[in-house]
Amino acid sequence: MVVVDANDKVLGRLSSLVAKKLLDGENVTVINASNAVITGTPAVILEKFAQKRARGSRKNGPFIHRQPESILRRAIRGMLPIRKKRGRVAYTKLIVHNSNPDKVKKIQTIGKGLPEVKTKFIRLKAISEFLGARVR
Repeated sequence: MVVVDANDKVLGRLSSLVAKKLLDGENVTVINASNAVITGTPAVILEKFAQKRARGSRKNGPFIHRQPESILRRAIRGMLPIRKKRGRVAYTKLIVHNSNPDKVKKIQTIGKGLPEVKTKFIRLKAISEFLGARVR
């Protein structure tokens, strides 16, 4: 089992690396999902999420997730061949936590963190709060 800390990691880079590990057949647990970041101007990113949320209807969708762990799961799902059996099996081996549970001890560092990123960014926690989620 691989435990990945998403604290200060870029969402897309983290998602692709986790997807590769899942396709290799490993069980992956991602912790601290609310501290993952999306690079770009925060106002533009929030506007894109608001447009996604406003599109469609509550009854018929599309249904946009509001919780940080759900946003991260969806990003990882987008990197998997979900319509094929190996993609569906790999997706079932993914666990995402919003914080660090007590039982998780050894953590593997994967992907680039904020010290390497020199652009503007916004955390998933701020996006979730903007969309109306109550983040713990």
